[in-house]
Amino acid sequence: MAGKSQLANLNADVQAFRDYLAAERGMAKNTVLAYEADLVKYRDWSATGALPNYLKPSVRELTNYLAYLKEDGLAPPSIARNLIATKMFYRFLRLEERVEQNTVELLASPRLWERIPHVLSPESVEKLLNAPRNEDRFYLRDRALLETLYATGSRASEVVNLQLADLHIDSAFCKCTGKGSKQRVVPLGVPAISALKIYLQDLRPVLTQADKDIPWVFVSKLGKRLTREMLWILVKKYVRRAGLSMKASPHTLRHSFATHLLAGGADLRTVQELLGHANIRTTQHYTHVDRSRLQSVHRKFHPRG
Repeated sequence: MAGKSQLANLNADVQAFRDYLAAERGMAKNTVLAYEADLVKYRDWSATGALPNYLKPSVRELTNYLAYLKEDGLAPPSIARNLIATKMFYRFLRLEERVEQNTVELLASPRLWERIPHVLSPESVEKLLNAPRNEDRFYLRDRALLETLYATGSRASEVVNLQLADLHIDSAFCKCTGKGSKQRVVPLGVPAISALKIYLQDLRPVLTQADKDIPWVFVSKLGKRLTREMLWILVKKYVRRAGLSMKASPHTLRHSFATHLLAGGADLRTVQELLGHANIRTTQHYTHVDRSRLQSVHRKFHPRG
């Protein structure tokens, strides 16, 4: 087990790091808490005796930490996030002249996309979008909801936060507010426009009788903003009804949106803009999904394809 003095010092340094992020870097409270939570994992691992001196970690010891996270069941993106937190922590310790060398910088992040994202075929998407039936109590809302998810490739949070002022149906587009409050314009296809028009005309006024000024597009039976949890439940309901893999979720429609656009010949920069990705490397993950299109392009254009 690690010595009590080392754990006390590590705790003190983690607290100082947290204060530094909040006061000097001006990071949001939730971001600071996330870094702290990741470093608590590092502290707990250190407490097992796996790290005799946290001020002089070796590459082997740090590699063992990544292996520990993997064995603990963390997904590659979570492991990468933990590594980023650890790197920032040691950069802070270097600034404070607590460490002489920043060994952790020698570690490369694990691949963030070891697993290909789950994507529905166009035929499966069609089944899902047609799953809401006339006998469903909120059939018109649910159909418009699914159509909007697939038409825009939006995140679940973006769809539930969509406001009437964001919809420009006559011009066939909507404004989505993504991460960091960044807005982007996303076109709406004919099926989504049709479903939205019917829902907004025939059902939404009934649901919002108690508060006609509510700004959200998609509302619950009580006229309140639909929550992400309720959206997830609704998508799962129709996934089950359509006989599709239960791995499918609201985010699956976003994955499918991107993959189908690339398969249809859309360029990567356009898909990046539509998805609201800050970094094109995130969008490039989808090029690994549609193997059939890559093979087709290779056969068509390579001299020996």
